[in-house]
Amino acid sequence: MRVFLLLLGLLVALCDASRLACKYPPEQWCSSREIAAECQVEQQCVEFQSSNAKQPVNLWLFYESLCGGCRNFLVAHLFPVWILLNDILNITLVPYGNAEERNISGKWEFTCQHGPDECLLNMIETCVMHYLGNIEDSFPVIFCIESSHFVTNATESCLQIYAPDLTMEKVMSCVKGDLGNQLMHQNALLTEGLQPKHQYVPWIVINGKHTEELQTEALDNLYGLVCKMYTGIKPEACKCGNTERNSFPKTTRSLCWH
Repeated sequence: MRVFLLLLGLLVALCDASRLACKYPPEQWCSSREIAAECQVEQQCVEFQSSNAKQPVNLWLFYESLCGGCRNFLVAHLFPVWILLNDILNITLVPYGNAEERNISGKWEFTCQHGPDECLLNMIETCVMHYLGNIEDSFPVIFCIESSHFVTNATESCLQIYAPDLTMEKVMSCVKGDLGNQLMHQNALLTEGLQPKHQYVPWIVINGKHTEELQTEALDNLYGLVCKMYTGIKPEACKCGNTERNSFPKTTRSLCWH
């Protein structure tokens, strides 16, 4: 009932449009605080937004740790955009990519596109994310690893900087044990269960959807795409500069094909 009354209040305000000195169409009145003020519907928009809480944009990145295109997107685009827009952007990272698995005597064995080092690093990143538990703690570590020049040897120093309570010994215990094996199997199931089936990595899924249009826009201008797709009142970060133009370094279009 409360939601209905709030919606009714907004509708009444919209119906008084003839008395408002507002140059914006009704569908834009609650798109920003400035427009709401100019159109004299600030209170109605606040109540409408609070009664219809907007969900963050959910982005899943399916990648493999040694794919150049994956590293470029994660380091040069995804992490900086997440830093700016983490209030409206949820990130899930799934390191597996174009790997393959097979069950040998009850244990999963993995073959990776870029060799054993990639399988090891996929597993390391998976165990790091498992132990740290949330993206706020784990993403800086993953970013540090993927942005390092010697990526296969960067984990310990990155842990010391961003997650000093998590030891390399604990991570490697996960990597070499049943826990890491099962965690990587779960990544395999998530990746192989994608609809449509992934054809390459990085493979980007936004709000449960993957299309070539979304993929292209995410690679070209993730910042603008997230701001556009968020349906709540835009945060200040979405008002800085022109979100229709990518202000981040251009993503190399090198994809690692399946």
